[in-house]
Amino acid sequence: MTNTTTTDTDIRDIQPFRIDIPQADVDDLRRRLLAARWPQPPAPTPATDWSRGAPLDYLRPLADYWARGFDWRAQEARLNAFPQFTTTIDGQTIHFLHVRSPNPNATPLLITHGWPSSFVEFTAVIGPLTDPAAHGGDPADAFHLVIPTLPGFGFSTPLAGEGWGNLFRVAGAWAELMRRLGYDRYVAHGGDVGSGVTLMLPMIDGARVAAAHINGPAPFPFGPAMDTATLGERDRARAERFNRYRADGIGYLHMQSTRPQTLAYSLNDSPVGQLAWIVEKFAEWTDPAAALPDQAVDRDLLLAMVSICWFTGSGASSAHFTYEGMQAFAAFVRESGGSAKLGTVPGTPFGVAVFAGDFSVRSALDPDGAAASWTEYDRGGHFPAMETPDLLVGELRRFFRSTTR
Repeated sequence: MTNTTTTDTDIRDIQPFRIDIPQADVDDLRRRLLAARWPQPPAPTPATDWSRGAPLDYLRPLADYWARGFDWRAQEARLNAFPQFTTTIDGQTIHFLHVRSPNPNATPLLITHGWPSSFVEFTAVIGPLTDPAAHGGDPADAFHLVIPTLPGFGFSTPLAGEGWGNLFRVAGAWAELMRRLGYDRYVAHGGDVGSGVTLMLPMIDGARVAAAHINGPAPFPFGPAMDTATLGERDRARAERFNRYRADGIGYLHMQSTRPQTLAYSLNDSPVGQLAWIVEKFAEWTDPAAALPDQAVDRDLLLAMVSICWFTGSGASSAHFTYEGMQAFAAFVRESGGSAKLGTVPGTPFGVAVFAGDFSVRSALDPDGAAASWTEYDRGGHFPAMETPDLLVGELRRFFRSTTR
């Protein structure tokens, strides 16, 4: 894939960025963690019992490690090894990684994270995707990576105003970002919120998006329960998990979708509260075979992600992003007659990867077989780049090889 001409103005609009959290903020985080006022559960709760939310016997030791054992500066240095930049699009600061492959003919790949996440989620796949030859792969499968941070998340803060939860607007910003970087043809991947952005990109930038790929799509959480009567064994298990999630697992989404400002005070003032808010999702959404979050993902990587959320105050702003996004999505579902089927621009192939912890049932989400590829794996979950990077790398190489060569 070739590049367009990048103007001097485009280059000036992009500024190098390094993470440099003031020591006073690091010290304040530790002080708050050590001074936490812990609630007591109604009865002793094992670390593996998440039926009422994050159990004290799990969260308190994790918070203690965050305060006493976790090395933020080491994580900061590791993350700063990746080239990072910021640019302003439509008045909003956008932070992104731009990691070019040593192969000059590599395919540009735009990757979008979801909630609760950031670019940190993808650090383990950057090397294999940009330099496959150095990781036992085919050099022809190389990608130039662009990994932006959603507005209101991480270092794409503060929010410049309302409206950034509209995923069409985000997709438009991503299209402009790729133009500024000089890419006239590219592919895209995303999960969670990022899957919505990814599938909207061909609608607004179809001439440049060669193919799109998502992982783990799920039915509309505020919609009806799934009918399991006619499903096969594997799909029935996924549908039953979705129905349980819909019944008792979306309290966080109700709160963020209706009262984000009320929630914001707690997330912005208590690191323990922010930790519990994110870690619970890792407990529920990762591979079911993992009993605890840090058995599914690396503990230091998880805490690096939570730390960035804390230092930037983006627990609050990402809640507002969710509020706006869910309002827009609910309106879309109503206008489409209650359907949340996957779909994209004709002529732009898209693929789907479903990991072990996902709720994706093809007969519900892709009944017309629009997806060019639908692959199911028996490992991993909502965060495959952190849980099973080998599977995600292989999936992306395979799908984009089949659609762009």
